[in-house]
Amino acid sequence: MFQNHRRGCRVFLVRRSLQATSLPLLSALLLAPARPAAQRIPVFRGGVDLVNLGVTVTDRKGNLITDLGADDFEVFEEGQKQTLRYFATGLTTGPGAGLTTGPGDPRTHLGLVLDVSESMGEDIGFTKTAAIKFLNTLLEAADVTVVDFDTEVRVTRYSQSDFARLIERIRRQKAGGWTALYDAIGVYLDGADGQDGRKVMLLYTDGADTRSTMSFSDLVNLLKSSDATVYAIGELDHQPASSRNEQRLLLQQIAYVTGGQAFFPLSAKELDRIYEKVLAEIRAQYMLGYLSANEKTDGTWRRVEIKIARKDGREYRIRSRKGYYAPYRPAPKS
Repeated sequence: MFQNHRRGCRVFLVRRSLQATSLPLLSALLLAPARPAAQRIPVFRGGVDLVNLGVTVTDRKGNLITDLGADDFEVFEEGQKQTLRYFATGLTTGPGAGLTTGPGDPRTHLGLVLDVSESMGEDIGFTKTAAIKFLNTLLEAADVTVVDFDTEVRVTRYSQSDFARLIERIRRQKAGGWTALYDAIGVYLDGADGQDGRKVMLLYTDGADTRSTMSFSDLVNLLKSSDATVYAIGELDHQPASSRNEQRLLLQQIAYVTGGQAFFPLSAKELDRIYEKVLAEIRAQYMLGYLSANEKTDGTWRRVEIKIARKDGREYRIRSRKGYYAPYRPAPKS
C-alpha cells in the first residue's frame, strides 16, 4: 500500500500480489488485541482513552427520538455504571455537549465502499447512481473516503473541494475481477481509525466475498473495535436464489455489530426512501463518550449497555455497538 499526496487527496492502492506486505497495520490488528476506536479524542488518566459510542434511539414503531439530553442516558460497562464525559446530538451541538475538552460539534466523515467486481455487472449502473445520489444528499460531511474494489482495493479520500473529481471517479467505474469485500472494509476501517468525530460508512455490494485474505470472523472483530456506523445497501436481485439469503444475513451482521442497518432495494426508485431514513438517523444520532472505570490496558472485550433513564411512558429502543476492545499496552519489562 502506498500513499500519494496531491491536490488535497490521499490515494491508496492495494494489489492482490502485494497484500501479504501491503497491509501491515491490518495484519497487526488481526494478530494483536485491538484498541478501542476513540483514537484521537482526549486521552486522560495515564493513557486511558475516551470510549465513543454512536447511539440511535427510536420508539417501538421505529420513529426516531431526538429530544434526549445527556442526563437521559445511562451507560454501563460490564454491569458497572460509567460517568458520561462527552455528549452531542446529530450534526449539531446538543444539550449537555462540552462535558469534556473534546470537540463539541463532531465532524462527520463519510466512507463509500463500492463493489465493482464481475458479480456486480448487472448492478454497476445502479451502484453508481445510488452512490452519487447519496453524496448529493449528505452535504455536511467534512470529507469522503471512496473505496472501490474488485480483485484489488483502491482508496481515495476527498475533501469537499474535490467533489467534482469524486463524482467523476464513481462514474468511470466498470465491473470486473473477483470480490475482495472483507479486505475492502478492513482497509476503510484502517484509514478511519485515525479520524476524529462521527464516522459513517455506506457499503454497496452483493455480499459475496471471493478473494479476501481476511476471514469474516476477523472482519467482525475489526468492526467491533471500530466506532464507525455501517449502513449496507445489498444489491441481491440478480444473485442466485440459493445464496441470496446467506448474503442478506452476512450484510445484516456487518451493519448490526456497528449499530447500523442493512437495506435491500429492488430498484433505484426505493433509494429515496432508504436515503431519507439513513440521513435522518445520521442527523439524529447521539454521540456519547466516557472514561472507563476499568483502567487495565489488557486488550479484552468489554460489554457496554446503554439505558434511557427518562420515565415518560415511551418505550425506547436503542441501537449502538455492543462493546469495545480495551486499549492494549504490554506490561513494562522488569
